[in-house]
Amino acid sequence: MAQLMRLSAERHGAPAEDYSAFHGWSVGNPEDFWSLVWDDCGVVGDKGARVLIDGDKMPGAQFFPDARLNFAENLLAKGGEGDAIVFRGEDKLERRISWAELRAMVSRLQQHFRALGVGEGDRVAAMMPNMVETVACMLAATSIGAVWTSCSPDFGPKGVLDRFSQIEPVLFIACDGYWYNGKQQDIAGKLQEIVPGLPTVKNTIIVDYLGNAEATAASIETAQPLAMVLGRYEPAPLEFERLAFSQPLYILFSSGTTGIPKCIVHSAGGTLLQHLKEQRYHANINAGDRVFYFTTCGWMMWNWLVSALASGATLLLFDGSPFAPNANVLFDYAEQEGMTYFGTSAKYVDAVRKEGLRPMETHDLSKVRVISSTGSPLSPECFTYVYDAIRKDVHLASISGGTDIVSCFVLGVPILPVYSGEIQGAGLGMAVEVLNDEGAPVVGEKGELVCAKPFPSMPVGFWNDPDGAKYKAAYFERFDNIWCHGDFAEWTEHGGMIIHGRSDATLNPGGVRIGTAEIYNQVEQMPEVLEALCIGQDWDNDVRVVLFVRLAEGAVLDEALQKAIRTKIRTGASPRHVPARIVAVTDIPRTKSGKIVELAVREIVHGRPVKNKEALANPEALDQFRDLPDLQD
Repeated sequence: MAQLMRLSAERHGAPAEDYSAFHGWSVGNPEDFWSLVWDDCGVVGDKGARVLIDGDKMPGAQFFPDARLNFAENLLAKGGEGDAIVFRGEDKLERRISWAELRAMVSRLQQHFRALGVGEGDRVAAMMPNMVETVACMLAATSIGAVWTSCSPDFGPKGVLDRFSQIEPVLFIACDGYWYNGKQQDIAGKLQEIVPGLPTVKNTIIVDYLGNAEATAASIETAQPLAMVLGRYEPAPLEFERLAFSQPLYILFSSGTTGIPKCIVHSAGGTLLQHLKEQRYHANINAGDRVFYFTTCGWMMWNWLVSALASGATLLLFDGSPFAPNANVLFDYAEQEGMTYFGTSAKYVDAVRKEGLRPMETHDLSKVRVISSTGSPLSPECFTYVYDAIRKDVHLASISGGTDIVSCFVLGVPILPVYSGEIQGAGLGMAVEVLNDEGAPVVGEKGELVCAKPFPSMPVGFWNDPDGAKYKAAYFERFDNIWCHGDFAEWTEHGGMIIHGRSDATLNPGGVRIGTAEIYNQVEQMPEVLEALCIGQDWDNDVRVVLFVRLAEGAVLDEALQKAIRTKIRTGASPRHVPARIVAVTDIPRTKSGKIVELAVREIVHGRPVKNKEALANPEALDQFRDLPDLQD
């Protein structure tokens, strides 16, 4: 970050002494800034003459309209015998692959895809664990200009078909199964239902994980095991199709808990440039670093993670439960592989805090420079826990963005202090503001997180949305010419940000907007409460706050505990945050990527149908929220 600031000062006279001033320069001078990022990160390709046209239009702005590049070429620029990818599947499987071996695997796959007739713009869909072969298949597909999309193998057939049938893939890649919590999960039965539901798929590749790939492939028409495919080809020099900056690269899907998932199309150039900026400068990832993010292939953090190859970093992949065989498994991995970047979720940090783990005392984590958290707001208690129990001298970066931009709006800034409970600052080149209901920018007040100027990783659009109407409705209806995707946020006096939750899940008792994260930050400090979920229930011409709690073993939601919860919320947040009803539940519904689904619970409580339960990891958890006697009076 400091080097970039000095370079910007030398080339463009940018202010190099202060991050806030430099960020302002990056937003006000987008052509100079993004061109500099391209040059400094060594993007492979032809930049072209123009950097930005229609830069005042959202949507409509075009970055690098004359550029030609290939995403996979940038991720495979490195060669040699060092580790490119290390993989662990719980404690059941471990593999490592060098840069030379990765290039050889991608070459074989590239030859096969071409032989099948896969080409520019074709969709390749994968239902895969977070393993080496997934990355190699993505690189082979994108090297020839095909569009990649993926989900995790724990999805049910309906969830897979809801996503992939919309985009009509020509090639489908799946595993024979996966490990979770020490148990084999064979998916051959699911695949026999899914593949016939994708009539555009001409060929299916089955990747071996459980040792059943041949048998699984034999049970599916047009399917072949990956080993057979790779055995047909010898490694050859890789060929990369250099295409437009805006060429579709990925299709990501919204979680879809309120309807069929949206198909969000992201560009090759925008994804690459944004990820390089975030990883090189905000995350300080360099060649030789060993980068880990706990994610599945159905979450945008997988797409973010694999881009670290473009910085010459080694990917540390993990698939399965982060608590199998025990709660130390990821810290064991960090120590044994010399992990430098440890990426995880706020829920994971809170879970190991409640387990009472103190990795600082049990593991050598001296190589870990950055611990990153996303998925939901990181509570102040978890900030304290990281520095007290995991590592004192570490950059703790809470980050927030989303599937919609396949990147971040606000994230870590390595040259700024970390304040407990706050995200450090806005990403370079991102005109992030908080607007009140009148559309005026505010500081120290809660409002809508927006981006007031275009940025390269805005989606190309939505699939099957020819006139762009769905795309515009999703992000540009609330405020004209300003991106708004539904985060309820607040700038702090330090220039940091607090995310208070999703604005569409915001509570409005008495007409006052309250973020659910403010309640979770209080109640989840209590040892009796493992997890909480909060909604607003329409009641008596107003909205009342209802809090659901999943209790620790042995805890009982009696009058004393209810009183303690209300007192904790009243004193830690405000009297307006205190729930009118507190209800104990045994499970809390969440998406496949681990996010709790307040909106789905709100629909159930109000007797309305949840349109896409297939997006949930545990849809059966919804049943206990239906027709609750405690919410009838």
